[in-house]
Amino acid sequence: MGRPARSLACLSLLSAQALGHMTFPDCVGGPEILTSNLVCNTSASPAERAAALISVWNITEKLVNLVDKSLGAPRLGLGAYDWWNEALHGVGWSPGVAFAPSGEFSHATSFASPILLSAAFDDDLVHTVAEAISTEARAFSNFGHAGLDYWTPNINPYKDPRWGRGSETPGEDPFRIKGYVKALIDGLQGKENITKVISTCKHYAAYDLEYWGGIKRYEFDAIVGMQDLVEYYLPPFQQCARDSKVKSIMCSYNAVNGTPACASTYLMETVLRDFWEWNDENQYITSDCNAILNFHEDHNYTTTAAQSAAISLISGTDTICEVGSNTDVAGAWDQTLLSEKVIDQALRRLYEGLIRAGFFDPADATPYRSLTWKDVNTPETQALAVRSAAEGIVLKKNDGILPLKVDNTTSIALIGFWADGSNFAMLGGYAGIPPFIRGPLQATQKLGLNTTNATGPIKQNASDTDTWTEAALEAANKSDIVIYFGGNDMTVEAEELDRLSIAWPSAQLALIEKLSKLGKPFIVVELGDQNDDSSLLKDDNVSAILWAGFPGQDGGTAIFDVLTGKTAPAGRLPTTLYPAEYVDQVPMTDMSLRPSEKNPGRTYKWYEKAVLPFGFGLHYTTFKPSFGSDAFAGKTYNIRELLGACNAKYLDLCPFETIGISVENTGNVTSDFVALAFLSGEYGPAPYPIKELAAYARVKEVKPGEAKDAKLGLTLGDLARVDERGNTILYPGTYNLLLDVPTQANVSFELVGESKVLIEFPQPPADLGEGNGHEKYTPK
Repeated sequence: MGRPARSLACLSLLSAQALGHMTFPDCVGGPEILTSNLVCNTSASPAERAAALISVWNITEKLVNLVDKSLGAPRLGLGAYDWWNEALHGVGWSPGVAFAPSGEFSHATSFASPILLSAAFDDDLVHTVAEAISTEARAFSNFGHAGLDYWTPNINPYKDPRWGRGSETPGEDPFRIKGYVKALIDGLQGKENITKVISTCKHYAAYDLEYWGGIKRYEFDAIVGMQDLVEYYLPPFQQCARDSKVKSIMCSYNAVNGTPACASTYLMETVLRDFWEWNDENQYITSDCNAILNFHEDHNYTTTAAQSAAISLISGTDTICEVGSNTDVAGAWDQTLLSEKVIDQALRRLYEGLIRAGFFDPADATPYRSLTWKDVNTPETQALAVRSAAEGIVLKKNDGILPLKVDNTTSIALIGFWADGSNFAMLGGYAGIPPFIRGPLQATQKLGLNTTNATGPIKQNASDTDTWTEAALEAANKSDIVIYFGGNDMTVEAEELDRLSIAWPSAQLALIEKLSKLGKPFIVVELGDQNDDSSLLKDDNVSAILWAGFPGQDGGTAIFDVLTGKTAPAGRLPTTLYPAEYVDQVPMTDMSLRPSEKNPGRTYKWYEKAVLPFGFGLHYTTFKPSFGSDAFAGKTYNIRELLGACNAKYLDLCPFETIGISVENTGNVTSDFVALAFLSGEYGPAPYPIKELAAYARVKEVKPGEAKDAKLGLTLGDLARVDERGNTILYPGTYNLLLDVPTQANVSFELVGESKVLIEFPQPPADLGEGNGHEKYTPK
């Protein structure tokens, strides 16, 4: 989504300024113009019902319902509706969500941030969390505290470590994001005839910059080649639109190759609706907030607000999010820039979405309407919140200190700015009000451990006035074990706040060095996104390092579950851990992935000098993964025969092979194991990626001495590569399948015959604005 970064206190004001409680239209006791309308006939199709509703609106009613704060149509018995609802990792602060001051609907479960949840590589867990979020969201909706649509997930691939919103995403790998997205959308939208909640995939497309080098996201023109666009930036949206049939998509602030994303007929119509066939349910597109204002204020694409409103709607945007009232839809109509046909199309799409969610149906037509406050913050969701964090935590270093062997006679120093859990740091971005916040201190108190705590710096420099070291050293000196809780909070990385450095904040690093020199068992637990851990990994006095992302309402419990061994760590890094000097080697504005004279390469696919690689993660035990004896070692496959045996609608989804693997626990601790399988080889267009993720599975609770089997399924699309025109092609060559990080097993197979295009991607005009009729609206 797009709102200015705010403190939670400010966000509470947003909630208070919501249009008011959402009300379901009354198709029984409402005005006759409503009750007699086909929209109230549940036997009619959603498209027919939406068309019938819009047909009785007058133009004034239509114009005021094209923005996020839709005023409804009181004459028809339709109350106001706010389309801006958030639920990134739990029902969140937003204008459409109204948390009560106390009592019922005063809070919602806050799960781990997406970057941490994704690190578990457990799509069943993602689905379960999404089901819990949608259940709570529906309960809020049923009692007027929120709408039926939610602007989640954020699925932009996280390619640059400086991006302030990386923690909102599932990570840097498009294949991983696709799996996450599929599980999440299924859990949010449900599989019933009535949509549980409307999910919105954002931000379409090529959006991953807030403010860097004097360039703001509102004005940024992302110059992206077709190969990178189709191979890297678009796959998550293809999953959303073509394969998962998400009900809504948000277009982004930035321009793509010269045209603002929310004005791009190529992206929204040619690719999204036509090529991906995202039109079977008349799904709708919302703009990011003030993205249409940016047309004339930042992109200089238009000169007036009326022109901007007209272009956005004509190009395929259906509802315009605004912060304040700055969208001149009325002016676009009055100046004949906008036809009623376009207006009606947008409104039909929007209200068909609500109809599919049961907005006009009797309460007993769906079990979702029976959800109440008792379904929010249940014991089950509280336990799930802990699990959502614990299963993703990544062990980066361990000299044997972990799992901790402690009792109430062991003294532990908890040091750092989030050690006592007294602030919202663990929640991360787009949070709501949690029922409680349990940080590390609260977790140790619950365990009955003997602890002392002292705060620490956040983003201060080593040269700033030091108000923390003395107390921190005092606490450490009288303790047996020292645990430092540091990293980044939302004052370091957030929406509208990219990082200039990915090194540890200098004051934190200075404190870490002083604590490590005490020579005591010393553990570092990192909050937020990745910092360069090079010096900590090399320091023999740093006993262990855990990365905990933003772990949510019960993050302290999750962390101590891992520290004490109640949960054995099995998370894997969802991003590359870059050295600090990386930020000086490539500008954030460079959207290319492949290495060049001006770019060392991005992500694990193209960058070889990582401090720790994508997919890295240690365990409390040792594992020996291997391919099954029936794996395709030495096998040869004919490309033409592979395609001839497939009847899938989309050739990239044609099944290839399902490979058996065995995971043997050769240590002495029961643990999960994430199996990651990568493809590598010199086939397709050069340069060749180092490797690419092709399959993954989380193998659960492997006991010492036990070997568990798992299956990894591959499709032809997983094998294919993208050429310079954006076509997805299956090439002949030798393919190597690599298991684990670092690689512990590999097998090879060969494809023979002529290469075959699986997806012939539609080509854009030289300028994405060319030929779309915008010229009459963009006098410059």
